Amino acid sequence: MENESVNDDLNFDNRIQLDGLRDAVENIKAELRKVIIGQDNFVELLIAGLLADGHVLIEGVPGIAKTVTAKLFAKVLKTNFSRIQFTPDLMPSDVLGTSVLNMKTSEFEFKQGPIFSNIVLIDEINRAPAKTQAALFETMEERQATIDGVTYTFKSPFMVLATQNPIEQEGTYALPEAQLDRFIFKIKVDYPSLEDEIKIIASHHDRKGEAPQASINAILDTKSLEDYKVKTQSILVEEKIIKYIAEIVSKTRNHPHLYLGGSPRASIAILNTAKAFAAMQGRDFVTPEDVKKSLTPVLNHRVILTPEREMEGMTTENVIEMIVQSVEVPR
Repeated sequence: MENESVNDDLNFDNRIQLDGLRDAVENIKAELRKVIIGQDNFVELLIAGLLADGHVLIEGVPGIAKTVTAKLFAKVLKTNFSRIQFTPDLMPSDVLGTSVLNMKTSEFEFKQGPIFSNIVLIDEINRAPAKTQAALFETMEERQATIDGVTYTFKSPFMVLATQNPIEQEGTYALPEAQLDRFIFKIKVDYPSLEDEIKIIASHHDRKGEAPQASINAILDTKSLEDYKVKTQSILVEEKIIKYIAEIVSKTRNHPHLYLGGSPRASIAILNTAKAFAAMQGRDFVTPEDVKKSLTPVLNHRVILTPEREMEGMTTENVIEMIVQSVEVPR
């Protein structure tokens, strides 16, 4: 009887109410599944990036629905959306905006560029030259743009979804390391399986020419999103989890297979992502599994293989897995 009374006193309820957040995540996934087939991991990482207040880089060959998924993801959010197609002749003013002379007042007025939005899709980001890439540094990190000595602050939420084709394709530029580090994730999108491709073709046939976004409904408004982001940041993280993250990232800096390791910004990105994964499951504390799930998308664009290992065909994912196996999991 005594044991029963002890068990009755135990309370395993969440300290943070996450039911609304978890339901919203499931509704977003269900909405996108109407059109996006076989990309559940891709969609989950987009949602995690949004909750962690980060930007996402999406890499894959043309024709595998990178842009469509990003556009539909923006549509399930009741926010402003803009799209910028990067090209080799694109100038910073085409992204940020420019001052225009008002003939009535004889004064210059700033006309905002397409970057002034909530969800910004940058298509083929690696086709623009370094000068234009550099224009994104301040906007992505500080959520502001300084033009002609005046600083303009972006409204929240602000998230950049950038697509790129693999570097080995013709007409592309390698993104600067400093810019890559500003993306919380790099998501590598592969070709669909045979079964999924059959479903994709059948789904396209069934739509009979209707645009993919026609069947997608907005799920989440700005006020709810901001509330969910605050709750995500409040997720409980034990000291042993923080130590676990630090040990993994520290090992990337002195691993014999890596030329460049992760920075403290990578550690913070893993922490924020792990919190997002916990919140998405309706859990108010981070587990080692949440951390493991965060590692590859957070680190795979931040660490660089040594030339020897790259020539041998090794990948950053291989090395990240080796490091995970070498670090003791906290209990």
